Amino acid sequence: MGPREMNEKYILRSGRVAFRALGEETMIMSAVDSTLFTLNDVGTKIWHAADGTIPLSEIIRRHVCSEFEVSPDAAYADALAFTEDLARNGILLVSEKPFGDPPAMNS
Repeated sequence: MGPREMNEKYILRSGRVAFRALGEETMIMSAVDSTLFTLNDVGTKIWHAADGTIPLSEIIRRHVCSEFEVSPDAAYADALAFTEDLARNGILLVSEKPFGDPPAMNS
């Protein structure tokens, strides 16, 4: 098992944003501070797939590597930096576990 699988990330679109698709791009405005973000076609694919249940590596495999000539490791590194930037701005939520799963029980 590689390091990526051990540190998998799940991403979920924040409910505190307004967004609109414009062709292959997406405009997003944060409800927190009205910051405006423009996502390119790759960012848009990641954004639309961010349902909180699919691992980021799987989103990259399905929506980025299948359509663009990029290695999985390079695409994952870029996507991780992208999603963490959006998370810092309240646009995405990032977790090491799928969203909606019950909390683990401590024995």
